[in-house]
Amino acid sequence: MSELWILIGASSAMARALARALAERGDGLILAGRDMDDMSATAADCLIRGAPSARAMLFDARQPETFQPILNALDDRIVNAAVFVGSMPAQDGIDAAPALINGVVIDSFTGPARFLHMLAPEIETRGSGVIVGVGSVAGDRGRLGNYVYGAAKAGFHTYLSGLRNRLTRAGGHVVTVKPGFVDTAMTWGIPDMFLVAQPEQVARDILSAVARRRDVIYTPFFWRYIMLIIRSIPERMFKKMSV
Repeated sequence: MSELWILIGASSAMARALARALAERGDGLILAGRDMDDMSATAADCLIRGAPSARAMLFDARQPETFQPILNALDDRIVNAAVFVGSMPAQDGIDAAPALINGVVIDSFTGPARFLHMLAPEIETRGSGVIVGVGSVAGDRGRLGNYVYGAAKAGFHTYLSGLRNRLTRAGGHVVTVKPGFVDTAMTWGIPDMFLVAQPEQVARDILSAVARRRDVIYTPFFWRYIMLIIRSIPERMFKKMSV
């Protein structure tokens, strides 16, 4: 029997790559996000690739009324979810307009967390299901260039850790994914990027982590070691660096 995957933030390049991979293995899809035209095109493509069902639905992290209709669309299949939502305005833009912080936190942490908290009882009742929460290496340490975004993702990482503890007791599982630089709309135009991964690589790593029931992964894998070095730098030195 196929499984049903809810992809939140489904118009992102990483989500689109994962949707195609899931379709090719025969899983059903609910593609949730704000760009209905883009998601409808992806849904049509996924049906051609082998998905037994694929539909686009509205999800806006800043509009909680869009959450329940997605849950109402669930059927009796095993339900899984992957969350790709987030926003990252330039740090200097946030410095000039601190009100932007609210949107970053809602998009990258509290909105997705609220939806997952509504989904969690479904997984507990069914006794199975996987949640994939896509965070960021930016959440591992506050950096001069994006510390508001990093703080939001750090909060999301901690939430996912607690949710993993909760759902494990009911037969579910939660995977925290920490990508480095990925070739997506969020990173286009950012200077001095290096070791940029393709969305398809992230999708493969996610599916491998789900199959192996990994708790936390970095993608590509070498970011685990990069961030280990960055976290080990003493604060008195780190605060003088532009990492």
